Amino acid sequence: MRAQIDKRRFGPWAVITGASSGIGKEFARQIAASGVHVALVGRREPLLRTVGAECTQASGVQHRIIPLDLSEPDFLPVLADATRDLDVGLVVSNAGTGNSGEFLKLDRQLLQATLRLNTMAHLDITHHFGAKLAERRRGGLILIGSMGAEIGVPFLANDGGAKAYVHSLGEGLHYEFKPRGVYVTVVPPPLTNTAVLAKLGFDPRTMPMKPMSVEQCVSEGLNALRVNRSRIVPGRLNRFMDAFVPAFVKRTFTAKMLGKALANKPASARAQA
Repeated sequence: MRAQIDKRRFGPWAVITGASSGIGKEFARQIAASGVHVALVGRREPLLRTVGAECTQASGVQHRIIPLDLSEPDFLPVLADATRDLDVGLVVSNAGTGNSGEFLKLDRQLLQATLRLNTMAHLDITHHFGAKLAERRRGGLILIGSMGAEIGVPFLANDGGAKAYVHSLGEGLHYEFKPRGVYVTVVPPPLTNTAVLAKLGFDPRTMPMKPMSVEQCVSEGLNALRVNRSRIVPGRLNRFMDAFVPAFVKRTFTAKMLGKALANKPASARAQA
């Protein structure tokens, strides 16, 4: 299941953050399959090189590797310089992380670094590349959020608050950028089959709902961008739950899931979270 996007509107280059694994890696694959060159941003250079080589081999596109930690407050000049010579038509602002646990037991510096990555990085990226796309009068921005972030997420309170900012930012920019020919879509994934599940303490085999595949999540996100939808929750059942299940029910269900997952995590893993 792979989406096709118009490389004349969204090419010739795409910048994808958090591209070394999971959802970001799959965005790189599907965007490259549409004939768009990919600039891959992330902390883990060896993994980025592997993803870039796979995209070039499978789709014949060029790739560029940009090893960068977006939680650092001074990352933007480095990213701007690394992409200055590229004609960027699409940006996927995907970099982010989750640190589950009781709020008062999590280190405050960790919470602050997570907040910078999950909010300020999206702000800097959308402001910098949004100006360039508006000048071209074509292109697209995809901002990756998290399903249910607006209702408050117990044991992910800081992370959920950050993702709620991303949702509001993206949906506001959708209308601001539309007259400029720039498409903006917010994609709040549900629990998706990536390494993040293990970090949160989930076992996909015992979860009450089967995690979504990265292929479906990314395909639906790109298809929503193609028609300039402001927001898409991947998965029909997830869209129904997002729209019609009361917030307190979702909050209670999530609290029980995360609480159980945290209780099952080894003590060493809880200390590192």
